[in-house]
Amino acid sequence: MTMEQLPKVHRREVSESAAQFRAAIDSALELVQDYTGNPVSEHRDLSQPLPSLLQQCQNLLAEAQVEAPLPVRTLHHLACSGGTLISRCIAAQPNTQVLSEVDPLSPFVPSGFLPTDLIGLSRFSSRPANADTQIEMFLAGLRVLYGTATQHGQHLILRDHSHGHFSFGAAVTDRPTLHEIVSRAFPVKSIVSVRHPLDAYLSLLDSGWVQHFSPATLDEYARRSHAFLDAYQNVELIRYEDFVEDPPTVMQTICATLSLDYNPDFTETFAAITLSGDSGRRGDFISPRPRRPHPPAIDQEAEDSEAFQTLLSRLDYHRKATAKSE
Repeated sequence: MTMEQLPKVHRREVSESAAQFRAAIDSALELVQDYTGNPVSEHRDLSQPLPSLLQQCQNLLAEAQVEAPLPVRTLHHLACSGGTLISRCIAAQPNTQVLSEVDPLSPFVPSGFLPTDLIGLSRFSSRPANADTQIEMFLAGLRVLYGTATQHGQHLILRDHSHGHFSFGAAVTDRPTLHEIVSRAFPVKSIVSVRHPLDAYLSLLDSGWVQHFSPATLDEYARRSHAFLDAYQNVELIRYEDFVEDPPTVMQTICATLSLDYNPDFTETFAAITLSGDSGRRGDFISPRPRRPHPPAIDQEAEDSEAFQTLLSRLDYHRKATAKSE
């Protein structure tokens, strides 16, 4: 039956219903366009057929759902520099998943029984995998973790194990950093944290890890620290001493840099978080620590080392020491 064959009263009801339906569709279209930031054209053809309007709604909704991919966050520091404490506090922020001590090209891979470690197994296989293959294996696994974390609304954070890159062997290895590797497949947001180099070196001496590089001197440690900072010179830098003096303020800076939500209660909750790599003086309270006792010869070496003195200046520790003395 056509519209002309309907009784007049029914024709009026159908026309009114169609007009109301068309108005509802137009209103929905305008709402979607407002949401996506696209202004409604004053010259839009209101006579276009209904399927066209529905298709516009679907297209605009699809465009609104296309967002920039979430970044992978990376944390970088040298051993014995307070990195575990800072990483635990970052792990206490909302919706974070922290993988601790990550380095796909690390020399610290034991041979032998490695049933779950494909990279390690590939190194000790009958035909050892090269570095490029190991990186591809790492990124393939990281894609799975990234996808799962994203689906669950979590932020994936990788804590770098930079010791194997910058503090191991006779020289710093010429290879990509963790930041460079991850950047091949994901957007990355990063921070670097440092500690007064004398305190970090004394902690290395106490742990015995200073024997991982040669010569095991403060001057050599300073040279390697410069190489580490050169590799991350465009990354936001946080000082351990600033963090323990004012944890909330520095953590808010960290969260802003990494695009993380801030948990103001993290100082009360981080103690429940355990991460590998807790090599220093352990504790669940955030506070400055006194310098470790050491022989006067180390102070003299610090005075005589140009690399160490320039490192202090580079990290503004000369300025901070002067300010404290005043």
